[in-house]
Amino acid sequence: MHTVVQPREDGTVGDSQGRPPAAPTRVAVAGATGYAGQELLRLLARHPSVTITAATSSGAAAAGARRLPALSRIWNGTITPLDAGTLAREAEIVFLALPDKAAAELAPALADAGVRIIDLSGAFRLRDEAARARWYPETHRVPEGLAYGLTELDRAAIAGARMVANPGCYPTATLLAVAPIAAAGLIAAGADVIVDAKSGVSGAGKTPSERTHFSEVHGSLGAYGVFAHRHGAEIEQGVADAFGGDAAGHSVNFVPHLVPLDRGILATIYFRVAPGTTEDALGSVYERAYADATFVRLVGATLPEIKHVAHTNFCDIGWRVDASGRVVLVSVIDNLVKGASGQAVQNMNVMLGLDETTGLL
Repeated sequence: MHTVVQPREDGTVGDSQGRPPAAPTRVAVAGATGYAGQELLRLLARHPSVTITAATSSGAAAAGARRLPALSRIWNGTITPLDAGTLAREAEIVFLALPDKAAAELAPALADAGVRIIDLSGAFRLRDEAARARWYPETHRVPEGLAYGLTELDRAAIAGARMVANPGCYPTATLLAVAPIAAAGLIAAGADVIVDAKSGVSGAGKTPSERTHFSEVHGSLGAYGVFAHRHGAEIEQGVADAFGGDAAGHSVNFVPHLVPLDRGILATIYFRVAPGTTEDALGSVYERAYADATFVRLVGATLPEIKHVAHTNFCDIGWRVDASGRVVLVSVIDNLVKGASGQAVQNMNVMLGLDETTGLL
């Protein structure tokens, strides 16, 4: 249910029942100079129920306080060096838009201080200890009260969590499309799930590399991280969850590609269903799964494109099925919004008991 906020006769603001608004929640962003961190500041600055009390760089050794020109007149605060004590004192909720190693070190200290955390790194996404040790060896301690935060699929756990591991961008696009179909038992027995995903360059983060250099990316397209991308383990975890905890012989083949765009992800997903399964049958599953999901838009056979979701928190899902049981799903998101900062704010709204869409529409 949406709460209507409106002015009263005395000029103050209250809801539709005339009650004054609650004091804004104090939030902080650690790693505010990166792509996801700046997107977070942009969203939080206009959020009606929070106030930004601190924003830090990714490290304690960074230069002194500085401003972000791109956010001028949107958020006019200053970026300060990373300091756990300041974050714990200044905020009730801290967003970690940090590299995996830094998040793995900082999160337990903040949790011990009683701060609620929304972590955009991958450090805490994998539940299996062996998988986590392989892909995130810098994670040595997992704080209590942790929930995985794919909002549309994990609302109940997120609502009571002390810490939320925000999903990766590729898993968000993939699992929102695959999970309802897998949970409904429509994927054919033993069928592989093939995920052919393409991402804009901002998905690689702000630290420059030869791979993301303009001259290397422009006019090109290439696969990378084949059998070696940590999001593959996260996708496998989510698919297994959708099957009830066991993928039951359904292997996941995930191949990411880098495309010359600044933002956006398009995942094309292939598998088989029982012959005779129709597009309408898949549509009915999606309609039930996402009946209350504002940010999932179902477009059916009209397959979506990245430009339809750029700069938004929407995930658009389309699908085609042929008579032999071949299925093609297409799922698109903005990797910096629904794939990172927008979903983080959506998770914060759930944690605070707010309408999920607050500050995002």
